[in-house]
Amino acid sequence: MSNNDTKKTSRTDWERLETMSDEDIDYTDIPPLDDEFFQRAKLYVPKSRAVILEPDVFSWFAEQGQEYHTLINAILRQYVKQHASQSKKSQRTTASSL
Repeated sequence: MSNNDTKKTSRTDWERLETMSDEDIDYTDIPPLDDEFFQRAKLYVPKSRAVILEPDVFSWFAEQGQEYHTLINAILRQYVKQHASQSKKSQRTTASSL
């Protein structure tokens, strides 16, 4: 999502939606969910991991913009990439000295 997406004015008539009853909702474009659907359905649960950041670190990243989580991942990925290559070098040095 870009910054431009959040600046657009919604064209949704929220007042009308809030006053609608369940009977007023048009479901005709949604296919029924029958027993066959649920027999074929597969549950997918994404594997997400939580990381606890110190408040000052989190604040700094949050101040960088809406996509701060992407920035955190990019920085950590670069760190892993750099240190993985260093780790491989030290493993080769250790193995060659045996």
